Amino acid sequence: MGDATLRSGAIRLDIATGAGQNAAMPRRAFNQLRPITITPHFVGHPEGSCLIACGDTRVICTATVDDNVPKWLGSKGKGWVTAEYDMLPRATNTRNSRDSHKGKISGRTQEISRLIGRALRAVVNTAALGERTITIDCDVIQADGGTRTASITGGYVALAIAVNRLIEKKQARTDTLRDHIAAISAGLIDRTPFLDLDYSMDSRAEVDMNVVMTGGAELVEVQGTGEGHTFKRSDLDALLDLAFGALPALVDLQKRAIAVPFSATPASVQLVL
Repeated sequence: MGDATLRSGAIRLDIATGAGQNAAMPRRAFNQLRPITITPHFVGHPEGSCLIACGDTRVICTATVDDNVPKWLGSKGKGWVTAEYDMLPRATNTRNSRDSHKGKISGRTQEISRLIGRALRAVVNTAALGERTITIDCDVIQADGGTRTASITGGYVALAIAVNRLIEKKQARTDTLRDHIAAISAGLIDRTPFLDLDYSMDSRAEVDMNVVMTGGAELVEVQGTGEGHTFKRSDLDALLDLAFGALPALVDLQKRAIAVPFSATPASVQLVL
């Protein structure tokens, strides 16, 4: 692929670690994140983009700016942010048919797309954005758990880069983004809380939770499900504590990625633990 479409130098660096969907549970502390890398400006055409790698999960996030809004929002002086999520057919161990071949969008795809859109809109001042729409596309190229949380964390980076370009052109106000948005998973495995579940951990978890937070440590959304088990209020508190404990590192990574200038050879930023 040429540089005009995918910035290939960065993807070789990130994917060199190899796929890990068949790997055993990682040997890391219960409250330790997987290695996370964000490569901003990964795709050349969109107003904002990045590749986010969380362990062996890889998601390309792009932000597209259109100078129009949905009809129901017309003439109100406000903008809109929406999102679409999808996976490559072979992002997982076995091939999944494309939704276009099935003739309809899967319920999972719709649910995650709406989650990403809701999460990002929570920190957008739509009046400051002006009458335009920013669409965040999150395409999973390799899945090893946590694709929706990676999409939110990386999607914010793509959004912020696009908004900064609008601000530089004086097409949006400096208060368009009120805060950061980041997300992470947590779960109970053998009744023990763990942070940032990969596929092998998620498949064993009695409880699986996705937590979406602002940079100011406020909740946007919590998705928690008992996988054939119940869980206690104390379990919920323990999982939320794990998620909030990871928040400063995620926001710091986002800030450093957004600050990277555009370059013909994209530079990656890595999580510092």
